[in-house]
Amino acid sequence: MPSVQTMLSRKSSITNAFVNAIIPTIPPTVDEIDEALKILKLDPSDLRCAYCGNQATEWDHLRPLVAKLRPTGYISEIANLVPACGKCNQSKGGSDWRKWMLGKAKLSPTGRGISDIALRVANLDRFVTWRQPTKIDFESIVGSDQWKHYWSLYNAVIGELRKSQNFADNLRETIFKRLARKR
Repeated sequence: MPSVQTMLSRKSSITNAFVNAIIPTIPPTVDEIDEALKILKLDPSDLRCAYCGNQATEWDHLRPLVAKLRPTGYISEIANLVPACGKCNQSKGGSDWRKWMLGKAKLSPTGRGISDIALRVANLDRFVTWRQPTKIDFESIVGSDQWKHYWSLYNAVIGELRKSQNFADNLRETIFKRLARKR
């Protein structure tokens, strides 16, 4: 049986929405993409995952945007993005890329037995030194009052989710009791 989903199990989605809503995105030029792919030793005409070599389906933030329910300061820009497959991107999540790649997580490259891990790590090491990614202090930019207010709105949304989940739990119990009487 599938586990019962709760609204609060989606807290990370809400957190990501609050963080991604304020993260600047700097679109790369074609030349920047080509340079990044060259450093990663990836062919633009057959784009592969920088972590495992499978067909790339998306771009992953090498350094996570969210940690401990708040922005890390990194933004969406070519210095922080690498081609990835869905398995790697989902498995890595907000983990440090090196620890994840070399760790035993189920879908990590090491966990899946990818043979050329050392080469891939070396390519990513070159990428990391290619250019310094932007890292900003959001609170210093917007001011302490606005920053605190923004996160109080987040807390209010999470509070409403909690109340809604309690109400949904009661509704589910009522529905279950009604079903049990009919059997």
